[in-house]
Amino acid sequence: MKKLKQVAIVFLLAASPAILSAQATGKQNNVSLIQGIYNDFGKGNIPGVLVAMSANVEWYEAENFPYWTGKPFLGPDAVLNGVFAKIGSEWEYWNLTGMQLHNMDKSMVLATGRYQAKYKKNGAVINAQFAHVWTLKDGKVIKFQQYTDTRQVANAVQL
Repeated sequence: MKKLKQVAIVFLLAASPAILSAQATGKQNNVSLIQGIYNDFGKGNIPGVLVAMSANVEWYEAENFPYWTGKPFLGPDAVLNGVFAKIGSEWEYWNLTGMQLHNMDKSMVLATGRYQAKYKKNGAVINAQFAHVWTLKDGKVIKFQQYTDTRQVANAVQL
């Protein structure tokens, strides 16, 4: 559990609340669910993040991102070990700032903002745009797709 809390520390959110663009009740529920996931990261509640995922969640890191494997991470445990634990151990901090949440349709939410992070091995700092596309079904995340400035991140880890 201690390791999970350490991983969560790197996912601090900006002090200002996310802008919610939901219009309909069902859409608001999806945005609220995703906002809750980001809030749980900020509070160090990684088990809360993982429980919001379907047992068969497909998690796609951006192509050429350091944790991209060429295929999705399947299931919450794979996401925890293949992404969250690595970020927690390799980065001094990994903050999400300027976050905005947008409904795309009844089952998808778009999160946009910036990663602000510092790589432990060399002190390199990034300030990269990101977009996260979340797909939901029956109140659970079934798919996640990350988009970001992978060159900036790759340069930081290679310095």
